[in-house]
Amino acid sequence: MTDRLKGKTAIVTGSDSGMGQAMAEAFAEEGADVAITYFHDQDGANETRRKVEAKGGRAIVVQLDVRKPDDVERLLQETQEKLGTPYILVNDAGIDSTGKQVPDMPAEDWDNEMKTNLYGPFYCCQHFIRARRQAGGNGKIINITSVHQEIPRAGAAGYDVAKGGLRNLTRTLCLELAPDHINVNNIAPGMVLTPFNQKAIDDPKVREEQVKSIPWKRAAEPWEIAKLAVYLASEDADYVTGQTFTIDGGLSMNLGQGA
Repeated sequence: MTDRLKGKTAIVTGSDSGMGQAMAEAFAEEGADVAITYFHDQDGANETRRKVEAKGGRAIVVQLDVRKPDDVERLLQETQEKLGTPYILVNDAGIDSTGKQVPDMPAEDWDNEMKTNLYGPFYCCQHFIRARRQAGGNGKIINITSVHQEIPRAGAAGYDVAKGGLRNLTRTLCLELAPDHINVNNIAPGMVLTPFNQKAIDDPKVREEQVKSIPWKRAAEPWEIAKLAVYLASEDADYVTGQTFTIDGGLSMNLGQGA
């Protein structure tokens, strides 16, 4: 613990499990208070709250559907009222693809993936930026994208397109928010042992097969993503903006090998 985030308030969407939970705990360890959000898993969110408070941080838990602008506005209001104006926003809430290819994908599936993975971060950024500007500027936005912003998967059009769009939202916001000294960056994980990859967590054989294409021959742990997020949320990264930080054990460097 170095108190790099002492006195700061962070919002971490989707912090009821996985990377979001790890980031919330890591922020608290560095001195931050944290607004924790969940969609379905209230028990998981309450566990995150316990972890944050055990590290000495204050916490609130807010049920949130990032697809709904009114829910996002309520999140910002509750955070400001109970913890103070947020200084850090992490857009972590997201859903995976359904596995259906484009000709077979119902429009509702496409809409759901786009609204959750792209519209949701857009709404959160809007309200966060307005709050920061009212506070005089400064702040940190961290968008959790994916290696799939660059590496497409058959059967994952909605997810891939949304993550690619979020990358470009980040880069656009970098230009728009430079006068406000609000840093905006992406973390693009590869395979991480979270509920997204529950089969690999539960079955070592599945995990062994899935990591074959990763040069490091293992998946990341959520705490490894959290450590990078702490850096990007801290003053150490004040001159870093508009960038994607890929953390994938070399997976994206393995493209085309053996072709």
